[in-house]
Amino acid sequence: MRIDAFNKVSQLYQQNSTQKVMKSNAVSKRDRVEISQLGKDIQVAKQVVAQAPDIRQDKVNEIKQRMASGKYNVSTEEIADKMIKDFFE
Repeated sequence: MRIDAFNKVSQLYQQNSTQKVMKSNAVSKRDRVEISQLGKDIQVAKQVVAQAPDIRQDKVNEIKQRMASGKYNVSTEEIADKMIKDFFE
């Protein structure tokens, strides 16, 4: 690139000229943040989920009792179908 060409281009865009900045005497407003109702609802839902236990002990105990009594039957076909469904989704 030629330097003289750069000077001509910069003159076209007036990069060398300066502009005065006027100071404003007006009082500026303060920034403000407002959270929407949806955002508040999501926050409440997150708190409820965080407080919920990871393991539903009542369901675990029910299945244990059914297994011990021999009333808990697992269909291998259903398990295979769910595994294939989960794999392809």
